[in-house]
Amino acid sequence: MTAPSGLFVGLATLDVVQLVARPPARNEKTTAEQTWLAAGGPAAVAAIAFAALGGRAQLWTALGDSPAARVVAADLADAGVEVRDAAPPGFELAASVVLLDAASGERTVVSGSGHTPVFGTVVAPGLAGVDVVLLDGHHPALARAAVFALAPAGGPLPVQRVPVVLDAGSHKPVFDELFGGVTDVICSADYVHPSLTPRELLGLGPELVAVSHGGAPLEWWTPGAAGSVSPEPVQAVDTVGAGDVLHGAYCHALASGLDRPDALRRAAAVASERVRHLGPFAWRAAIA
Repeated sequence: MTAPSGLFVGLATLDVVQLVARPPARNEKTTAEQTWLAAGGPAAVAAIAFAALGGRAQLWTALGDSPAARVVAADLADAGVEVRDAAPPGFELAASVVLLDAASGERTVVSGSGHTPVFGTVVAPGLAGVDVVLLDGHHPALARAAVFALAPAGGPLPVQRVPVVLDAGSHKPVFDELFGGVTDVICSADYVHPSLTPRELLGLGPELVAVSHGGAPLEWWTPGAAGSVSPEPVQAVDTVGAGDVLHGAYCHALASGLDRPDALRRAAAVASERVRHLGPFAWRAAIA
């Protein structure tokens, strides 16, 4: 059987992950027990998870050639992710600082600003043979181009319903342009649309909307059904990127032919496995 192919469109960052006994209080210093420099970003980590599960992953992002970008590029290459780099000359990759609480496995994130890329003319990579597309909305020009590449001439919706998954961690203005061209929306518990509930997003075109709640049951709705998925109870030691792993695993399950509820169950199981393992990529071997 041919391995499924996925295109992941969005953000790559350099994550500086610090394991601490407890997050410092205001005006307090602390010493990290461990530190990792690793590829991060919603689309990048989802692509890494998709590849770890045996898929062929392409990441369309702005990476560039800064020192931070070279660390990220090495991680992506090691994970088997092919990078389609749309970075303009002089682009500086963002770095994010992540404090990981050793006691609970919970993380606190300070996202780096980096440079906002000015892409100019954007042409989506060839989509022939791609079984699933994920968008995180962080580079709107790339997200628009990917959706429109699937659309028939003169129409906003895909002519062939290749699954297009939208990672809705927080609302971005470009989402309102994309909802009619995506098939699946997976929201974080913190996601808030300016005027619609997650379930009401179905009226904009998606075939499934789901809301993840960490270790609590994940809720989902389709036009004809609704349900929930309860993740396996686990002792979490590291939750960094767990939602992104969920999205990558969901894409892999869809591209492998599972129906949507089964794909969510498979994705939740993979995300539960991710949080058992300390460190940015220690989980990869466990889900392979």
